[in-house]
Amino acid sequence: MKKLALALLLAGPVLAEETPIMGTVASKCVIVTDTSGVYGNPTPSRLSTTAADGGVEPVIRFDVISANFYKAVISTPEGFSSSPVLNDVVNWTGSVSVAEVTDPLQADYDTNKRTYNNVSEFDLTVAGTVWFGVSSQADYGADKAFTGGEYTAIVNAECVAL
Repeated sequence: MKKLALALLLAGPVLAEETPIMGTVASKCVIVTDTSGVYGNPTPSRLSTTAADGGVEPVIRFDVISANFYKAVISTPEGFSSSPVLNDVVNWTGSVSVAEVTDPLQADYDTNKRTYNNVSEFDLTVAGTVWFGVSSQADYGADKAFTGGEYTAIVNAECVAL
């Protein structure tokens, strides 16, 4: 046995090769903005996406191919991504709700959602398409008028694998 081990050591270096195994995973959950939001300005101190205030609520579509593997996480704005200079506090409110479904069981998403801070989470337990409407309202200071100009805020929508 010792002679065999000695012969192997004297035979030369041992060569090794590492061979990778690769793969690509395509998400079975797709997010699409169906309707971009627009702020209405019903009073000088308020911007709102509600139709009664002259706004348009953004609508976000989730196409779910595999049920029970993902959750939708949607955040309403807590600040402007671009705006004129503001010298006072902006108070934000917002909400997310199911706007339309392709399967009646998806209507339960609103009942079972989890909401914290400015975030709403929905377990995507049914395959199909679901549309979420997002409302956003910004109130400026103590009844101060917003400065004239363009205002942009962002709704963040994620499909998180479970």
